[in-house]
Amino acid sequence: MLRATLKSLMSRKLRLVLSGLAVVLGVMFVSGAFVLTDTMGRSFDSLFASVYQGTDVNVTQKSKVGDQDFGPSQQANIPAATLDKVRAVPGVASVTGEATADGARVIGKNGKVVTTFGPPRLGGNWVGTSDLLQLREGRAPAADNEIVVNVTTAKSAGGLKVGDDVGVLTLQPGKRVFKLVGIFGYSGDRDSLGGSLEVLFTTPVAQELMLGEKDVYSSINVTAADGVTNEKLRDDIAAALGGEAAGFQVKTGQQLTDETTKEFRDGLAFFNNVLIGFAGVALFVGTFLILNTFSIIVAQRTRELALMRALGGSRGQTLGSVIIEAVAIGLIASVLGLAAGIGVGVLLAWVFGNVSGVELASVGVPAAAVISAFVVGLLVTVVAAVLPALRASRIPPIAALQEVATPDRPLTKLTVSGALVGAAGGTMLGLGLAGQGDNTLWLILGGVLVSFIGVALLTPLLARPVVSLLGRLFSWSVPGKLGRLNSGRNPRRTAITAAALMVGLALITGVNVILASAKQSLSSQAATQVTVDLIISGDGDDNGPAKFDPAVMTAAAKLPGVASAASEYWDFAQVDGEGRGISATPDMAAYAGMFKLVATEGTLAWSGPDQAVIDVENAKKRNLKLGSTMTMQFTRGQPHQVKIVGLYQKSDVMGGLVVSGDVVKDFRTAQPSWGYLRVSDGTSVDSIQRQVDQLLVDNPEVSVANRAEFVDAQAAQFDQLLVMIQVLLALAILIAVLGIVNTLALSVLERTRELGLLRAIGMRRAQTMRMVTVEAVVISTFGALLGLAVGTGLGAAVVRALKDDGFTKLAFPWSQMATYLLLAALVGVVAAVLPSIRASRVNVLQAIAHD
Repeated sequence: MLRATLKSLMSRKLRLVLSGLAVVLGVMFVSGAFVLTDTMGRSFDSLFASVYQGTDVNVTQKSKVGDQDFGPSQQANIPAATLDKVRAVPGVASVTGEATADGARVIGKNGKVVTTFGPPRLGGNWVGTSDLLQLREGRAPAADNEIVVNVTTAKSAGGLKVGDDVGVLTLQPGKRVFKLVGIFGYSGDRDSLGGSLEVLFTTPVAQELMLGEKDVYSSINVTAADGVTNEKLRDDIAAALGGEAAGFQVKTGQQLTDETTKEFRDGLAFFNNVLIGFAGVALFVGTFLILNTFSIIVAQRTRELALMRALGGSRGQTLGSVIIEAVAIGLIASVLGLAAGIGVGVLLAWVFGNVSGVELASVGVPAAAVISAFVVGLLVTVVAAVLPALRASRIPPIAALQEVATPDRPLTKLTVSGALVGAAGGTMLGLGLAGQGDNTLWLILGGVLVSFIGVALLTPLLARPVVSLLGRLFSWSVPGKLGRLNSGRNPRRTAITAAALMVGLALITGVNVILASAKQSLSSQAATQVTVDLIISGDGDDNGPAKFDPAVMTAAAKLPGVASAASEYWDFAQVDGEGRGISATPDMAAYAGMFKLVATEGTLAWSGPDQAVIDVENAKKRNLKLGSTMTMQFTRGQPHQVKIVGLYQKSDVMGGLVVSGDVVKDFRTAQPSWGYLRVSDGTSVDSIQRQVDQLLVDNPEVSVANRAEFVDAQAAQFDQLLVMIQVLLALAILIAVLGIVNTLALSVLERTRELGLLRAIGMRRAQTMRMVTVEAVVISTFGALLGLAVGTGLGAAVVRALKDDGFTKLAFPWSQMATYLLLAALVGVVAAVLPSIRASRVNVLQAIAHD
């Protein structure tokens, strides 16, 4: 029986290539994700080890705003006197104070700020060369108007040379111009550490511009004397400074390396999970393809398998025959998928390394990549083959004597099962979107998966009437009528083929509905709840939104034709012990007018320092009322006791809590993130916009836009997200296309005799090709319609669940949906090319004699 199974498999190897390819693509995505993250992880392990290689012990001050779930760690400044305390500890060989922070932005030769894709833009003090840092050109900065930059910064800024005047934006207001006196690099001929852009000033300038205070440092690096262990020195320094009780964090260089590496690997794990999630979608779609392939093959082998039963083969042997085929395909596909995944992982790591400037470690294949490749490849293939295998084992021996061995079975059980599974999926999805339970994300993901399975089970019920209706569009010719009838003759097969395309398109459509609704809601809110004519803003980074010189707002408010102006500052803070972002504005009355905030209690204006207003919904959540006080700790200074002086109706455009402008002095950067201008009636908004543009000449990170332009810019971010999701889901769509090709190819083989008879009675080759093409277009269009319907429902459900989070409008992307439908029809045409050519080349006499 085993020998017969292997011979049978080899005789149909071309039929199984496409189903195996689906597994190859899915496994490639899974194993590639592990190879990529392993390579990047080891690359950053090496990077962080070199960053701290000259550090025996490091001293920092705990952040006053605590550990945030977002944004960089912001240690408090260390007084210069602390260096003397550390220096006096026995076993200390040398002490170096560093004044470094993220936020030094170099202005390139093109007048634009040099940006990075992730790595920080560091500004710090020059502390001399070392085994790690090497001066490549020029000299060290000696005067307050001199800087040195690393090689990566010099190249990214358009090729800076020693002697150039360089504009730099820092954490203090205004652009500063410095003389570039040196360019440095790192050991190992590295131009940077992990792609970071670095600017180094003299120590007093770094303290003023990057830390905001004189005679302070961000950290202290300590070198141990000979014979003193790093751990012993760490403990002694911690004891001398009072340890964590005094707000100090004292760690060895190895501890810093381990902690930083762990943080980065945690981030990589999330990225890895995202990639595996999309791989899961691809494999889920591939399951439909494999299921369909084995169903067709089993149907074609009915007489063969029945004959084996008649010759003494048991049900177990028949079942094993099909399972062995699945295992063989799964093993081969897993090997090929692993090889392809290694190649993809290496390629993506190389791209990431070149973009980020990280020196890549040697490529390795982690055990997780190998194990997942074979487990996933075998599991998906075998699971997809189980149902056809069970069906094969139940074939009675008498079927060997029948001409028709695959009668159409009723859809009752399938329909009932689909309804129950779909209801369960809808319930899970509803609970997840409503935020019920502790695992809402898993409820949502599980609900989507189970809902897709339910819809797939219900699809055969819809296939015959819908396909019949779609086919009428092509029934103007005999080939069209035949193609329509062929696509509806086996609703189960048509449904499974269409379901594969349905999954990918449903996900894309659902995301599209959510993003379209977000854009529509944003536009509606801007039109009805905002009276701002011009907005000054810029793209941000891990430090928060882009900042600009407050002098710009002062000058803009004085422009003729400007009716009112308001600025908004933003920073990380601790509010009653909870880390969050916080907004502040100096002129609450003007600010409230800009966004139509309506007071319900108290007043929306400042009458003194340390005041705040909050919307009624957030006040209720936080147990606050008029007159309540909150403890707020900002990046600098002492805690503030902030009093609620006003409550306002919930707004879709403003987020909850706003504090008075006097607290801005304790923000990390005392610069506004947004500026709002309202223009007087009869004054040209464009004219004021041009004048504000001139005021922003020294703030190249920000720009001024009118309300419509600002909304369009925000909406463009949604488009970028959609493109990224479409690219990641393209693999699932590709597998769905392979499914259509496979179904048609196997169907052509199944109908060899029928095709021969049609050719014999006069059907030309072109007509045969057109018949197969119509069948493919009808199936793919049916799958697209299913996907659009399911995706629209899922998207609408999510938008409905997010109505309290600013999704006030439900919008459908009709143009994109129409495009998807047209592309699906085109996919059908493309998928039919090879099968239709094969069908047209059938030898008439051999086909008629085919059994």
